[in-house]
Amino acid sequence: MKYRLNICHLYPDLMDTYGDKGNIITIRQRCAWRNIDTTLTKISVGDKLKTDEFDIFFFGGGQDKAQEIVGKDLKSKKSTLTGSIENGAVLLSICGGYQLLQKYFKTIDGTVIDGIGLFDAYTVGSNTRMIQNLLIEINPDLQKEIDKAYQNTKYKIQNTNLVGFENHSGKTYLGKNLKPLGKVIKGSGNNGEDKTEGAIFKNAFGCYLHGSLLPKNPHFADYLITKALERRFGKISKAFLRIKLKPLDDSIEWQAHQSAIKKML
Repeated sequence: MKYRLNICHLYPDLMDTYGDKGNIITIRQRCAWRNIDTTLTKISVGDKLKTDEFDIFFFGGGQDKAQEIVGKDLKSKKSTLTGSIENGAVLLSICGGYQLLQKYFKTIDGTVIDGIGLFDAYTVGSNTRMIQNLLIEINPDLQKEIDKAYQNTKYKIQNTNLVGFENHSGKTYLGKNLKPLGKVIKGSGNNGEDKTEGAIFKNAFGCYLHGSLLPKNPHFADYLITKALERRFGKISKAFLRIKLKPLDDSIEWQAHQSAIKKML
């Protein structure tokens, strides 16, 4: 079967302050190495989203002013975007994008930027700049799923975590029923207080892991690709097909992963 995925980059002209589009490059390249076709569509202010058009969404970080502009426009896309997530679409959001998918973001000067409430969480600005390398232990339930999806046993490192770089002053607090992406080992994470980092809702993930995240964490990249393929191609009649990706030579990726960890431990 020939696989293909439709990818949406949300607000790339306004929300790409930290070069997080490297996550999209990684997804597309890892698909290309496996002969999986990808189509990339850029959606910004004034553009319309179509229901269930995309398999993967990416939403990067931006400055407060850009978030105000995007936050107003995002409201018009709320029902379509949340509907896609409810139907199993994959979403990765970083920093500012993560914040706009929450209930609200209150800036340090008191301005409240309403989010769309995909994540049961909120963020408040602070005088503390959380800027450093960030290492987290992946949520145990998610780790089990990643272990199933990541087929590269030759280069696989057992009990892998996620490594990135955080740069934010907003402190994020999760609702009591919202699961974090992981537990902070080094760094601040969501707020520097409760050791949580990121959030998970269905196949939607939010976090503060810049870097870019996916080039140094191939196991998580393959997990996102797998979930997107399973959503589009997994159902054959009444049966469910678990997608198995062809293993890749990830030796360089794991070297980058380990090098980043050594710098902070």
